[in-house]
Amino acid sequence: MRFSPAGDPGTPDARSATRYLVWLAGRRPLFFGSAIALGVIWMVAQALMPAAVGRAVDAGLAHRDPDALLRWGLVLLGLGVVQAAAGILRHRCAVHNWLGAAYRTVQVTVDATNRLGAALPRRVAAGEVVSIGTADIEHIGSAVDITARGTGAVVAIATVAVILLTASVPLGLVVVLGVPLLMVLVALLIRPLHRQQAAYRESTGELTARAADIVSGLRVLRGVGGEPMLGARYREQSQALRADGLRVARVESLIQAAQILLPGVFVVLVTWLGARFALRGEISAGQLVSFYGYTAFLVSPLRNLTEAADKLTRGHVAARRVVRLLRLAPEFTEPARPVPVPEGPGELVDVRSGLVLRPGRLTALAATAPEDAAEIADRLGRYVDGDVTLHGVPLRDVALATVRERILVADNDAQLFSGALRTELDPRDRGDHHAIEAALVAASATDIVEALPGGLDSPVAERGREFSGGQRQRLRLARALVADPETLVLVEPTSAVDAHTEARIADRLAAARHGRTTLVCTTSPLVLGRAEHVVFVEDGKVVAEGRHDELLAAEPRYRATVSREEDQ
Repeated sequence: MRFSPAGDPGTPDARSATRYLVWLAGRRPLFFGSAIALGVIWMVAQALMPAAVGRAVDAGLAHRDPDALLRWGLVLLGLGVVQAAAGILRHRCAVHNWLGAAYRTVQVTVDATNRLGAALPRRVAAGEVVSIGTADIEHIGSAVDITARGTGAVVAIATVAVILLTASVPLGLVVVLGVPLLMVLVALLIRPLHRQQAAYRESTGELTARAADIVSGLRVLRGVGGEPMLGARYREQSQALRADGLRVARVESLIQAAQILLPGVFVVLVTWLGARFALRGEISAGQLVSFYGYTAFLVSPLRNLTEAADKLTRGHVAARRVVRLLRLAPEFTEPARPVPVPEGPGELVDVRSGLVLRPGRLTALAATAPEDAAEIADRLGRYVDGDVTLHGVPLRDVALATVRERILVADNDAQLFSGALRTELDPRDRGDHHAIEAALVAASATDIVEALPGGLDSPVAERGREFSGGQRQRLRLARALVADPETLVLVEPTSAVDAHTEARIADRLAAARHGRTTLVCTTSPLVLGRAEHVVFVEDGKVVAEGRHDELLAAEPRYRATVSREEDQ
């Protein structure tokens, strides 16, 4: 089941966030309902214990009745056993609900990012997704968890109010009227906390995104001397986040103080009134003991209520962030009735640019503007919508899974993930050692593996941090060759390697992809000279085709584009 926050795009995030929390709670109705029931039993058992103590004092001690004292002592023991058993089971259910809500949020977030696909970086900052997976899941889990204790606290307060009204109407009215007044005072603090937490959450996401950008581009920043400037901006934004955090902490400190002060004042008031009624003979000694026990007990449910208000507020803020991500729709959707594509290699045509990829041939695409080549690659892989056909069938009418299976676009934004290098190069776990070795040879990456202590079984750090930019590029190329798709689109696969390595890759690529359709987007003469067919693109349109030497002789614009590479 996939959560759908609202069918109407104009639905406020606040309503959607509430529905999201309710949806999470309903995912495990047995555990959620059991936690609430056990929370009520746990709290009510505690609420009845002062009454049992008071009856033991009046019936057993005041009247010197050993049997009554024993009877009410056993009642008190039974309530203690019920309280202990219900508390243990409630805690287990609450932890299950916390984990279920938190990690279900991780699942729906990952599902949403997968649905967005290549559009994710353009729609959501990396720091936003990271913050959801770290801070927000804790708040959402706590919001679902606190419902059990919060509900138990409400029922326990109502139970105590009924008992007090039965024994003394004035004391009962103090509880009935005093508890809502306390909650109103807490609510006055919750509203500014809600605003401050939302602002703090925004600042946290922005700062996390900036940190990720700095780390990912640290080598480039150092190369161009931009590290001090970016570092200064990060420090400035970090101090702004610190100020937001202090504002949140200021309100939170007031709430924490209110959790101690207000229930304490309430206890003092009820105890003072009960003592006066006892001196006037309106209540018995046992009832006075009970009233003091009730007031001492009420500190716990009142603090639970204020804690529930705090955690529900935090969870609501976090849920709004999650819902905002879930409401993002992919740039294009699956066709209602996917059209089958004939088996085997076929012509892949980009109508907008006029590019025609003939099956089984190594084609190179040289563009005057690198972004034009990247846009064509994205359209060919259907990462953006476009008029592209395979075997004459429009890709927008083909199931996306089929497109991904038959057309692979490998660019320099692809990441290396943590894990064994063998698994990284063979993510489909085909277990073909010879295919991996052949791909490493074609990508001129065997030296990388040989330098590792464990070879292909060596662990790879996140994003392949232990490798240089050129090494990561060669490993990404090897991974694409291991996948061996029907059509492979490579975007600048040799831009970060030296000329000798590039020449080796250019010599071996055609053999590695023999019989398969391959498009290499590049302006490198070493690669262009070894391609079977070269396509020249200017202003997003194909303006010339032929072999590299033919285009050099006949097309001045092509010669000018390529000569920039040759002059470097």
